[in-house]
Amino acid sequence: MTSLHPTDWVTVVLVEPAGPLNVGSVARLCKNFGISDLRLVSPRCDPLSLEARRMAVHGSGVLEQARQFSTLVDALFDCRRVVATCGRVEHGDIPLFKSETALDWLLQSKGISKSALVFGREDRGLTNKELGRCQRVMTLQTEATYPSLNLSHAVAVVLHELQRLSKQSISSEEIQTAHEAGDPCRPYELEAFLEDAEQLLLNVGFLLDHTAHARMAKVRRILQRAAIRSEEVSLLRGMVRQLRWAIQSRHN
Repeated sequence: MTSLHPTDWVTVVLVEPAGPLNVGSVARLCKNFGISDLRLVSPRCDPLSLEARRMAVHGSGVLEQARQFSTLVDALFDCRRVVATCGRVEHGDIPLFKSETALDWLLQSKGISKSALVFGREDRGLTNKELGRCQRVMTLQTEATYPSLNLSHAVAVVLHELQRLSKQSISSEEIQTAHEAGDPCRPYELEAFLEDAEQLLLNVGFLLDHTAHARMAKVRRILQRAAIRSEEVSLLRGMVRQLRWAIQSRHN
């Protein structure tokens, strides 16, 4: 693994932001906390509008350099560790972590590999499908009667907490354990394998159309919990492709 500059190891990802004021505020926050990489997934506003620029203030450079992507998986193309935020009460059976637990896990890759913090839409956050694309989902300690924060406020809280935790010393044992375990595979690698596996399992009758989504979501969570690495997911994908070839050869 190659070392990264301290400000390059983490990216902030906003999914379909609708408010230019929020986008500009987040760019300013990135500047406040030393983050240079802001990514926008299908923004529903003009991120370079006058409103956004006014809110960005000295973070205008971050705003101007922000990259846009059509999907969340595309935006995470080079990220190994991904933490999403969730303020919704209804999130299915996706496990939620306290901020300190999730961010401590993220910090294990600091300066070594690219990681991401993902924030959802102002009105409804991230979908369960999008949350499932992330290895950890964190929730902030707000009141249960009204858990959802304004987008820029949520980013401020998370970046402040990340900065605070990063100042604390991490034991050599934790660093050694993280390095030995290796970083998880990139999200697009896992998605490619799961698509191949789902098609094979549908073909052989293990999955049915109406249950495939739910069952593959369970498989995704198992693999994410195991922090499956790139070489491991490549092995599994190779097995799936070989099985498909063998089945097709017998039918020809």
